[in-house]
Amino acid sequence: MSQARQKQSRRHVRQLLVAVVAMFGFGYAMVPLYDMLCDVIGLNGKVKLEAASSLPSTVDTDRTVKVLLVTTVNGGRDWEFRPEQATLDVHPGELRTVNFIATNTQTHQVVAQAVPNIAPTEAARHLRKTECFCFENQPFEAGERKQMPVRFVLDPELPATVDTVTLSYTLFDITETAAQTAAVSDQPS
Repeated sequence: MSQARQKQSRRHVRQLLVAVVAMFGFGYAMVPLYDMLCDVIGLNGKVKLEAASSLPSTVDTDRTVKVLLVTTVNGGRDWEFRPEQATLDVHPGELRTVNFIATNTQTHQVVAQAVPNIAPTEAARHLRKTECFCFENQPFEAGERKQMPVRFVLDPELPATVDTVTLSYTLFDITETAAQTAAVSDQPS
């Protein structure tokens, strides 16, 4: 092989290595970038945890917004997951608590994670949660049933054109991922 050809081959290998490192870095950065984008524009129903002291102090009793509560279990798992009530009427600025019921109907332990979504998108910026089961992984023993609360406020600044807000949760089985994460964190450093 000629020296020029070897030089060209080395250059191609370096370029490929740089491309691989750049792709890995881009993939690694996607989650924080996506979370930051969701925080900024309220995309995909992402909402922040709010301290109770930062919630609106006034309640707009002249206005009522219907909140629809919807649940889904991802992957056709044989779990029971539902809200205690399907709808509720909320005055903007009013702190409300709703409960969701989940049951692991399987004969083994599972770990679940709920992912929220808020529709319409413009409402996501105005829904503030002080407590939500979606903030943490939810371990379930075989046959265990849990009542899981969500405490939230619709900001009085919610546009007047929004009279219905859908708060939906999809429950995912993350048993394997949670076990891998626990195994990694249990290893000595």
